[in-house]
Amino acid sequence: MSSSPVLASHVFDAVVSRLRAAGCVFAEDEAALLVAAAPTPAELDAMVRRRAEGLPLEHVLGWAEFCGLRVAVDLQVFVPRVRTEFLVRQAAAFAGPHAVVVDLCCGTGAVGLALLAALAAAGTPAAELHAADIDPAAVRCARRNLTAPDGSGAPCSQVHLGDLYDPLPDRLLGRVDLLVVNAPYVPTGEIELLPTEARVHEARVALDGGSDGLDQQRRVAAGASRWLAPGGHLLIETSERQARHTAAVFAECGLVARIVGSDELDATVVVGAKP
Repeated sequence: MSSSPVLASHVFDAVVSRLRAAGCVFAEDEAALLVAAAPTPAELDAMVRRRAEGLPLEHVLGWAEFCGLRVAVDLQVFVPRVRTEFLVRQAAAFAGPHAVVVDLCCGTGAVGLALLAALAAAGTPAAELHAADIDPAAVRCARRNLTAPDGSGAPCSQVHLGDLYDPLPDRLLGRVDLLVVNAPYVPTGEIELLPTEARVHEARVALDGGSDGLDQQRRVAAGASRWLAPGGHLLIETSERQARHTAAVFAECGLVARIVGSDELDATVVVGAKP
């Protein structure tokens, strides 16, 4: 893009106008990101067109900001939500040094990535991270975000393709300190009520939680005790109205459950401890 302030201002204003006309609520913020990201005027035009047609901004840019990190986001892959930062904060509070961490339904790998960063910043780095997802596109994206050890002392990160626990190595049985999960929890009948960006541009498998939204949460909780170490924790993001049902599922599976929430982020997490 040209470095001329006059031309830059003209381009920015034009992008804002196009985005506003398309119904983008935060047109100025989005325009700034698109103008900064586009290497050429032609590419800027193409990016603005894709956004105006309804493609999520994160898919247009190819990344999302999450917990202060830039996370790669591929087309059709679930975009990490700001509310899920609360899940990361809660998980970090339970981690001791050299924790073994598993991120199920990992999507882009944003939760695992942010949790590793938070633990490293707190001086309690994890020993290893395993992430898993059933969607091949999500797994490819997560592998871009979660790199292999490079000799720097970073924890080992592995991303597995498969259904929940199925692809995890058996050596993790009874050894997982933190099991963090953002499984789909939108009831099937409410999928059509989601914003178009989610309904059309994110994989349904990342959204649909079954008739009451708890299908995957039940499956996660049912298998958790086999994988958690004594004193280990399972943390699942859910909605405020579903939280007591999720907590009851945890209790039925032998976990000591409690509900925590954040009004600021409109976020709810159920925490289960293995005795």
